[in-house]
Amino acid sequence: MSRPIMNTPRWLALGLSLVVATFAGCSKQSSSSAEGGKAKMKLGFLVKQPEEPWFQYEWKGAEKAGGKYGFDVIKIGVPDGEKTLAAIDSLAANGAKGFVICTPDVRLGPAIVAKSKADGLKVITVDDRFVGPDGKFIEEVPYLGMSASKIGHASGETLAAEMKRRGWSYDDTAACIVTFEELDTARERTDGVIAALKESGFPADRIFKAPQKTTDIPGSLDAANALLAQKPGIKHWLVAGMNDTATLGAVRATEGNGFAAADVIGVGINGTDCVDEFRKASPTGFYGSIYVSAVQEGYRTAEMLFHWAHDGTVPPLDTRTEGQLITRENFEQVLKSEGVL
Repeated sequence: MSRPIMNTPRWLALGLSLVVATFAGCSKQSSSSAEGGKAKMKLGFLVKQPEEPWFQYEWKGAEKAGGKYGFDVIKIGVPDGEKTLAAIDSLAANGAKGFVICTPDVRLGPAIVAKSKADGLKVITVDDRFVGPDGKFIEEVPYLGMSASKIGHASGETLAAEMKRRGWSYDDTAACIVTFEELDTARERTDGVIAALKESGFPADRIFKAPQKTTDIPGSLDAANALLAQKPGIKHWLVAGMNDTATLGAVRATEGNGFAAADVIGVGINGTDCVDEFRKASPTGFYGSIYVSAVQEGYRTAEMLFHWAHDGTVPPLDTRTEGQLITRENFEQVLKSEGVL
């Protein structure tokens, strides 16, 4: 029996008894609630550039999967290595079972794998594959991403077909391919563009690479400006890069160098960062984009991770997606069907 409270007013003793009884009742209710209803599974989705539409749409797809299968998505931006490793610890502390990640640096792969194992988390990579210290892909980590070379090839085929439709001559046309070869996926895309142009008959000596230092519009603008300054006398330009922003930066460079929209054909990749360009009142040199569904990539990776964590179904180690051409004429129809617009 508990020791009585000495020298305590009757009203205060009664109040304390009510508080104790209420707390005990809440604890019992909470316990029975936890036993009767199973808590939702938590899965992380980490992206390197959370401000970019592409990654926001991947998150949207992951949340759609969460709604279907009954799990919560913890969305975290990880712009550098330090934040990436901290985010993994945070997921573990919050009871997550695993995470999907587009890493800010593919060379972080070994550290991410080690950290996820130490924290008991399953991991799937999206968009960019992990690279080991030997420079080779870490193939034991499940990966979902674009069929980079095929999508790049589609971009090059589109450039060649539109050039032919406009009746341009090889003699006064050149191709500006904005490159970022430090990233394997980016290199595969631009190599695919170049391969398709060569296969179409476009002269190899009129295809020029413009290396970008940063993977944004300013980086592409600077790269294309440097190339255009070195190649005077060109009447028409074909423009492409690893994504929409690479192509948009190069298109802005052609505008700054006095080229009319009718003398430029730009084809991007992704299809989510060019909506504002398509909506401009007058057409620009940005002709189209090879659209890849970020929503579907987010949905599929989150779905695979859920099944892996929930019932032990190990995802395929390498899953690839392909794309379709969107232009000013059809982008709204395509993107609305995806739930992007």
